Amino acid sequence: MSDDLMTAAAGDDPREGLLAVHSLRVLADRLEALHVERARSLGWSWEQIATVLGVSRQAVHKKFGKRFR
Repeated sequence: MSDDLMTAAAGDDPREGLLAVHSLRVLADRLEALHVERARSLGWSWEQIATVLGVSRQAVHKKFGKRFR
């Protein structure tokens, strides 16, 4: 699946490329949420998660704080 999406995203057809980029973005968002939830359940702090994601603690807490306390 991801090989097809990568091929489409890098291809010459803008419609196919944009659809592939959208699908990859949705997948990345789902994976990020899954791993944030896992990290929180294992006792990770918002600071630790933010550091790994390369964002501020405030940004990650704003995005996920209400979902994964």
